Amino acid sequence: MSNENGAISHEKVIIVGSGPAGYTAAIYAARAELKPLMFSGMQPGGQLMITTDVENYPGYAQGIMGPQMMEDFRLQAERFGTRIKYETIAKVELESHPKKIWSETGELYLADTVIISTGATAKWLGIDAEQRYANRGVSACAVCDGFFFRGKEVVIVGAGDTAAEEALYLSKLSPTVHMLIRRDEMRASKIMQNRVLNTPNIKMYWNTEAVDISGEDKVRAVHVKNNQTGEETVIEADALFVAIGHKPNTDIFAGQLDMDEAGYLIVTPGSTYTNIDGVFASGDAADKHYRQAVTAAGTGCMAALDAERWLAAREAEAVSA
Repeated sequence: MSNENGAISHEKVIIVGSGPAGYTAAIYAARAELKPLMFSGMQPGGQLMITTDVENYPGYAQGIMGPQMMEDFRLQAERFGTRIKYETIAKVELESHPKKIWSETGELYLADTVIISTGATAKWLGIDAEQRYANRGVSACAVCDGFFFRGKEVVIVGAGDTAAEEALYLSKLSPTVHMLIRRDEMRASKIMQNRVLNTPNIKMYWNTEAVDISGEDKVRAVHVKNNQTGEETVIEADALFVAIGHKPNTDIFAGQLDMDEAGYLIVTPGSTYTNIDGVFASGDAADKHYRQAVTAAGTGCMAALDAERWLAAREAEAVSA
């Protein structure tokens, strides 16, 4: 049944996206009796739904499978009254009061506040074998998965600061880190380049690209090609880490919310406030540096608290007016 402006409902809080940030925001908002409505998005649970073992999230002493962890988060959010719609958002008007949200089915929802937790998606190389070996030696997060390959040879692809940071992290775990650079120079900052080049067990491969992966049931070798000479070689390794960047899932907010050149949402430092009053951003959609489940959950908590306090201030203004 619709109400004002033909909207399906008018909510105090709508959460766009799920994952650790969205579910944590939902838990806090629901416990504050804000009765949040969540649109879970195309991949309920976010990137952890395609992650196998999670060993670095506090509270899971024996580790946990990513999908099971997100199921735990979801059940906890629903326990406190969060309503979840397994739909994506097609359109938003965030500068209006209340904010207007249209679902993929064309239905309009109104919201006093909006918490964005749409996450970011790793960029891949585009070779067929990447998906075949996903969670079997192919990863887009060395900090998440490098520990599983300690003492083993690994390959990393990338030339920016993130790739350099991850190569340095892996160098503490692996006898040799084979680093593939597509061009004859790195894009990373000079200080990061120097650290990589001065680390003895990081072996550089200039003008080199990964073209295939082989192994029976998991990665055993990465096939590479020199794009200048055409020479192909095989690197025996147990893992391939792809560190060529992430794309934040924020296109729908373009032109309304401030974002950097890569599309990450910009928030007021120390908070989740965006440039639009009553709109808050959490998780990887606003975090280009850490991209960890635990940090995403933390900002989800912050977003819910920010939204609660924003609503309380508006109500206090209305009473005193």
